[in-house]
Amino acid sequence: MHGCRNYVAACCRGTTIAALLAAGSAISRAQTSPIIGSTDARPQVQPSSLLGDHTLLAQSEGMGTSPAVTDPITTQPSGSALIVFNGGYSGNSARPVDSYSNKWKQLGPSVTYGNGYDGFNVKAYVALSAKGGPNHTVSIVKNANAVGEISVPFIEVRQAGVLQDVAQNYAATGLVLTSGSVTTTGPATLVALWWGDGGVTRMTAVPNNGFSVIDSFLKLPDNSGVQCAVAYKQVATAGTYNVSWTGAPIQGAILWLFAFQSR
Repeated sequence: MHGCRNYVAACCRGTTIAALLAAGSAISRAQTSPIIGSTDARPQVQPSSLLGDHTLLAQSEGMGTSPAVTDPITTQPSGSALIVFNGGYSGNSARPVDSYSNKWKQLGPSVTYGNGYDGFNVKAYVALSAKGGPNHTVSIVKNANAVGEISVPFIEVRQAGVLQDVAQNYAATGLVLTSGSVTTTGPATLVALWWGDGGVTRMTAVPNNGFSVIDSFLKLPDNSGVQCAVAYKQVATAGTYNVSWTGAPIQGAILWLFAFQSR
């Protein structure tokens, strides 16, 4: 997780959190996206969800600011789902605020890093049926440690009316770390996150099963940071999916996997 610190994965091992889907109205089965197509006799086609714009803010230890503000991205005016993570000091626990005033729902409990060290954790937030547009930013007030390290991925999934499934687990130390599984009922956008817990400043994290890394913070400065990688995959059919990450140096990691569908 943090350079210049040594952590051993010790909690939340191998748990798929099905209860995350009941975390609140923001992640309930939302209204379906409109069907596109002509009004004649030809079959209408339901659009599938697609990866949208994304960014990753990373502030190193002692060099942070409050609020922590992501770079601006361009999101769709409507119809998208948004994901934001807050990885860093447990005391910096304020909910995210974005420039389009969306309602953010925390997805399950915060996940604390291992080795009995409860000063750092990872928190996930989702906004469905989100409003968006140009210069879309997310900010997090750091009310406990303004200059402390933090990593904030901000990801848009377009045409995403439903968070169909989500899994979270804390994979024990190893070369290959496997996420929980998600099940889809049709075409879907899968988004995976890796949060390593080793006390190293240079590492790799490579996903399998056709996932592609879109953002990462894996080469940390000497003053430390929160290591993170984000990957995604489009799937065309219903099925059950997971992802395994091969990493070096060997460490444990907090893993998330989301499945978004248009309906």
